[in-house]
Amino acid sequence: MSWINLEHLLLAPHAERVVTHAPALTLAHLQNRALSVAGALQQQGVKQIAIHLEDAADLAVALFAAWRAEVSVLLPSDLQAQTRQRWAPQVDLWLSDAPDDTPLHALNTPPLAPARLDLDACTLSLCTSGSSGEPKLIEKKLRQLANEVTALERLWGADLGHACIIGSVAAQHIYGLLFRVLWPLCAGRSFVRKQLPFPEDLQRASREHDAFAWVASPALLKRMGDNLDWASLSAVRRVFSSGGALPAEAAESLHQRLDQWPTEILGSSETGGIAWRQGDPLWRAFDDVKLSQDEDGALRIESPYLPAGHVEQTADAARFSEDGRFELLGRLDRIVKLEEKRISLPLLEQALATHEWVSEARVGVVRENRASLGALVVLSDSGVHALRNQGRRSLTSALRQHLVPHCEALALPRRWRLLSQLPLNTQGKLPQTQVEALLVAPRVQEPEILNQQTSGDELTLELIVPLDLAHFSGHFPGTPILPGVVQIDWAIALGQRLMDLPPRFAGMEVLKFQQLVRPGDHITLTLRFDQERSKLHFAYRNGDAACSSGRILWGTADV
Repeated sequence: MSWINLEHLLLAPHAERVVTHAPALTLAHLQNRALSVAGALQQQGVKQIAIHLEDAADLAVALFAAWRAEVSVLLPSDLQAQTRQRWAPQVDLWLSDAPDDTPLHALNTPPLAPARLDLDACTLSLCTSGSSGEPKLIEKKLRQLANEVTALERLWGADLGHACIIGSVAAQHIYGLLFRVLWPLCAGRSFVRKQLPFPEDLQRASREHDAFAWVASPALLKRMGDNLDWASLSAVRRVFSSGGALPAEAAESLHQRLDQWPTEILGSSETGGIAWRQGDPLWRAFDDVKLSQDEDGALRIESPYLPAGHVEQTADAARFSEDGRFELLGRLDRIVKLEEKRISLPLLEQALATHEWVSEARVGVVRENRASLGALVVLSDSGVHALRNQGRRSLTSALRQHLVPHCEALALPRRWRLLSQLPLNTQGKLPQTQVEALLVAPRVQEPEILNQQTSGDELTLELIVPLDLAHFSGHFPGTPILPGVVQIDWAIALGQRLMDLPPRFAGMEVLKFQQLVRPGDHITLTLRFDQERSKLHFAYRNGDAACSSGRILWGTADV
């Protein structure tokens, strides 16, 4: 492999250099396609383009085409109506897979001549939600991106060798764009086109290559369980993780299974990469990054991945060790006032996370009547066991008691939401506005649908019973059990939503309840509608064990 600088990727004559497999794409083909699209953009007079493409190779073609045509690029985080409305004044053309947008294949003219890209004229604007949830644009020059991919190769290129890059994160965001697309292109490593958000997909893609590396999120790495072929996956050259904190227990689990610690990357859309760590609680700054602190102890960053001469002041409090490594202490801008008392939400979250029942926690203000705090808590395996065998009230009381030495009584959370995982957005973040929205929302009343399959007249649904299901309240305080009437209600509601049923409920028959359904259970619901007898047969199972079953009678609408 030979390194090609980012600005030279449309010039280099490496005809057989492989960019992707399945379908195959060489660098020569990518160059020709990008120059053809660039010609079309120039012909149409496009000056500002929004690009949202699921295929990472198509995204690369579109990016280099825009830069060659001297078109400013916006990478929106999604294609929702409000996103389009927000950025419409800055966009001449939307290039995406959506039906009403311009598709990449429609941009096809004789190619422009190959050329060196101008590192300071080519720009890219990234959408980010930041910590507040308010969308904003971060503009990058190609020079900043080129500096960062060069630094990544200097640090880890020798370890990766010819590894194929396989990603679970979207290439629309800075981490995925750098690690899945731009770095491999410069280094001559192939990459998998599609984002693979599930562990089984990651395993399937890994088996197709003798050398591979993962560009993953903490959300995926936390879900990699015992059902994978870890012996074959241990050949992974390196596991990258970014976009949020990777819990220590997830990192330890990967270390045991893969005989290597994941490489965690600290950074943001604004700053690019800041630091990294591997099997160490302390972070190590990238070689070209200079860190200092303001008078409040918050990190200040000077970096070649920032605009020239710019110093980025963050709200991240840190504590430095003598060797220059540092520990993150939480965000200073997440300090709230209750009854004139200053309360650090990160410190409460850190204190909660030290309890054996807690994997992660986020704390926010509940602004109803008298303001108070609430907590979103991701339960560990032992936490789920405590919930199932002691009940919600006992569990939350124990967590409140655990916090007593860490804060005043005013800061003890009064509202709790128990989760199996945090509902991170596509950028791997959970804005504070969303934390507080979840705290004021009612507790869930429906199951989570993991999968659904139809075979003939039979519908099979794989469900998760939410840990914090509202129906567990009072049924029973010390041992939460899913009421039978709720199981029937779910069968009716899901049948009405997903099947063609008559309009009127007419009764039930042959009901059987054989095994308890508990918080966090993965259950299967089978629905079959007997058209001739107008009966909906339902059956819940937990693995091989039958939980409940029965028949629901249906009639025509009342006259």
